[in-house]
Amino acid sequence: MRTLGTLVIAVGLSAVAAAPCGAEVTVGQPAPDFSLADTQGASHALSALKGKYVVLEWSNHECPFVRKHYGSGNMQQLQAEATGKGVAWLTIVSSAPGKQGHVTPKQANSLRAQRGDHSTAMLLDPDGSVGRLYGAKTTPHMFVIDPEGMLIYAGAIDDKPSTDPADIPGATNYVQRALDQAMAGKAVPTPETKSYGCSVKY
Repeated sequence: MRTLGTLVIAVGLSAVAAAPCGAEVTVGQPAPDFSLADTQGASHALSALKGKYVVLEWSNHECPFVRKHYGSGNMQQLQAEATGKGVAWLTIVSSAPGKQGHVTPKQANSLRAQRGDHSTAMLLDPDGSVGRLYGAKTTPHMFVIDPEGMLIYAGAIDDKPSTDPADIPGATNYVQRALDQAMAGKAVPTPETKSYGCSVKY
């Protein structure tokens, strides 16, 4: 018979189960092009951003792993630092209507204002087509694309797969490191990791 503690641990492990990143994309290969509307109705095509570094961040505001990074201000700080260097940071919501994390454009705009987002735009992917194109498995799931349109990083935001904000200061942030190294003309030291978080609610 399983004890309550065992069940809690089992549920926790299920939530953070690491998933192989990018089943449909390959680091070192061109990132697939796509076009999605943002919360204002404007269209954003990846191909239009060639010449810039691009970060894709899969998000679900109700996921505790996402709340860890937004509630602490960590994600907003990363966004601000990156966009301040000319990086295009696109937050993508692939939650289907009726599923956890789904937002209408109006709800998304309110959420962005409340959190103080510094991403370039929040893109809505309610049919999950772009999420599936990239093989996005979890929230957060992060991808970094270089100015030539090549995928140079895919996986977790950092190496601390927990919901505890206290883990952030001691974590290695893979996204930040990938951008810093690439912008300095160096190879990305860890180009691929296993993502962690809540499953994308397709």
